[in-house]
Amino acid sequence: MALTGTYLRTLDDKRRLAVPKRVKDDFAEENLESLIIAPGTEKSLAVYSPKGFDQFAARLSATPENQRYLRLFYSSAERVELDSQSRVRIPDRLADFAGLKRDVYLLGVQDHAELWDKEAWDAFMTTHTPDFDQLALKAMS
Repeated sequence: MALTGTYLRTLDDKRRLAVPKRVKDDFAEENLESLIIAPGTEKSLAVYSPKGFDQFAARLSATPENQRYLRLFYSSAERVELDSQSRVRIPDRLADFAGLKRDVYLLGVQDHAELWDKEAWDAFMTTHTPDFDQLALKAMS
């Protein structure tokens, strides 16, 4: 099932994120015990289930043109364990990369989730929502 939805969350003092049950369920992996967090685009973080991360990795090509990206992406990606309360700790270097403060959005984006600082997501929405129809037409053609 495609991951969908927008969830406003608050990181605690240890930079732990409570993953909503619906998001966990939508990853569609039995006994999900960990997630992979990696740098995303536009200063976001990409969040994958282990199976989803493997599928994404299979789509990436190891061509010389992509080598720098692959090196940066894989060296920054990190597996994080879900605790008994379905929380994951966001590694400091990834939280710093995305400029995460206290309030964040967890977004479902088809095959993965994205984690955005609240202010950055609000700015993204302000900028791009007026273009929704144009973007939709382009995506569907």
